[in-house]
Amino acid sequence: MKLSNKSQALHDLIAPAVAACGVELWGIEFIPQGKRSLLRIYIDKAIEESAAPVLNEDGEVEQGRGIGVQDCVLVTQQVGAMLDVHDPISGEYALEVSSPGWDRPIFQLNQLPAYIGQQVALRLIAAVENRRKFQAKLVSVDLDKELIQVEVDGNHILEIDSHNIDKANLIYQD
Repeated sequence: MKLSNKSQALHDLIAPAVAACGVELWGIEFIPQGKRSLLRIYIDKAIEESAAPVLNEDGEVEQGRGIGVQDCVLVTQQVGAMLDVHDPISGEYALEVSSPGWDRPIFQLNQLPAYIGQQVALRLIAAVENRRKFQAKLVSVDLDKELIQVEVDGNHILEIDSHNIDKANLIYQD
């Protein structure tokens, strides 16, 4: 789970603007698409279990948790203005700001421990046991050794080097 040089540079540039909006930068995706590239920013904020529901200025009920439309609008304005000044992307691009959602993509190894016991989808760079794609239960995360363990096929444990993970996301379960 390593960002490309371009994505890392954008992440470092965008992070302070996102933090200024009172939310966390969960991750970014920069997708060059010919004439028009896509910069997708995922934001999140901590859940406040004890917060009472309130009615926001758009008439939406917010319960002290998650990302709302106003958070996305604020980050879009803040980051958009910062990108206009620094101009780090050549050519045209579309800017999207979103919450990570139920099937949240994972961008850094330190985001995984909170989801131990849940199902994840993994796409690997190099095959492990002749497979590059897995849907598995996350069993453990070793931040020091940069390894994860997943349970596949109900009882088989695989150890995967985090540098071998091309893409990872949670699998929503009802």
